[in-house]
Amino acid sequence: MLKSLKHNEEGTTAIEFSLLFIPYFFMMLGVFELSIMYASASLLEGATNAAARLIRTGQLQESVEDPDVVFRNRLCQYAVALIPCDDVTIEAIPLDSFAAYDDMEPEYDEDGNLVSQGFDAGGSSSRVLVRVAYRYHMLTPLIGNLLAGPGGSRLFVSTIVLQSEPYDFAGADS
Repeated sequence: MLKSLKHNEEGTTAIEFSLLFIPYFFMMLGVFELSIMYASASLLEGATNAAARLIRTGQLQESVEDPDVVFRNRLCQYAVALIPCDDVTIEAIPLDSFAAYDDMEPEYDEDGNLVSQGFDAGGSSSRVLVRVAYRYHMLTPLIGNLLAGPGGSRLFVSTIVLQSEPYDFAGADS
């Protein structure tokens, strides 16, 4: 009877599969988490670019509504899929020159979140620094701790420095 059990190989595939399933499952979970994380970062970048176009063309500055609200609404139109708009921090700061960007370091609180320095879209032909930040919280706690650190989240910051168009032309009133 012992000889028949010693040479019996039924179930070896099931045992091998069960041993390899756990690392394979965690690897696939990590790939899925990374995919969503990078898609969120790309979506934030595209949404920031689309919303900054309102500043670049002067539409935001000439709007009768609150510029911060108009900018946030445009941002949220593009980032609706993966980014909750209430978790986004926005700032726009006029610059004296493009070289002044070097002096405009972002400010962070003790938790590592961006602290907004206000929202001023500037005027015609203004140089403006636009920063949008979003803290992405990992969906899976174990993978999140491996990829993002102890808090299980990662801060994405999208920065655009632009010059608005000269939208106040001389003689436009006539």
